[in-house]
Amino acid sequence: MTQTAASPTVLIDHQDGVATLTLNRPEARNALNNAMCAELLAALTAIAADESVRLVYIRANGPVFCAGADLKERQGMDEAAVRARRMSAFTAYAAIEALPMPAIAVLEGPAVGSGCEIAAACDFIIATDKASFKTPEALWGTVGATQRLPRILGKRLAKDMMFTGRTLSAGEALQMGLVARLVPESALGAILQEVAATICKAPPAALKLAKRCVDTGIEQDPKGALQTELDAIDENLTRNPWKTGIADFGKSGKAGIAGFGGGG
Repeated sequence: MTQTAASPTVLIDHQDGVATLTLNRPEARNALNNAMCAELLAALTAIAADESVRLVYIRANGPVFCAGADLKERQGMDEAAVRARRMSAFTAYAAIEALPMPAIAVLEGPAVGSGCEIAAACDFIIATDKASFKTPEALWGTVGATQRLPRILGKRLAKDMMFTGRTLSAGEALQMGLVARLVPESALGAILQEVAATICKAPPAALKLAKRCVDTGIEQDPKGALQTELDAIDENLTRNPWKTGIADFGKSGKAGIAGFGGGG
């Protein structure tokens, strides 16, 4: 697809409870610019408020997921403009993390700098072997991608990537826990459909509470994390759908299998 001046930098598709956001600057290797930051934030804000959306996929148009910040755009910017553009990006990343429903990054190509940030802000990543990850900001004389990857990969590997420009392959990313699923390119479509079908059938309130518990609890000490889960359990018990879910689970024939009762 060739982008014109009027083309959106983020494509939005809603279908059967799934919202797919596609980074759409293939001629610039989907480099993140002011327009993409603004359009990404606007799309995420609308999706967060849309109760019909059960799942969000973030993908990219073209062979590169995202080549990082658009450095051409920064030519001629003063310090204030650069800082404002970077704050716009941070706001967009935070909006991905704040989505109440599951958000999954789908990578079929390289993610550099800002691309790693976008992917890491999602709940998990599904990738093909064409995906890769690189954070060379420090080598370019700037600072970035220092917050999410160290939490996921550990600080030593994150520093290796930042200090040396090391590219993490899809296989290495899977081994280190950055990629949740590494799938054959030929099977990607079917797997995404399967994931979407499973998530869209699940009670959305329970998924939102589970996501909240994980995201909040990981930043707390064990006592605080447990209280977060207890609060979520109490909130869930006030909802009638949980009874329907338990009843449906019993009808599936798994109720008598040891270990299927879940936590608590």
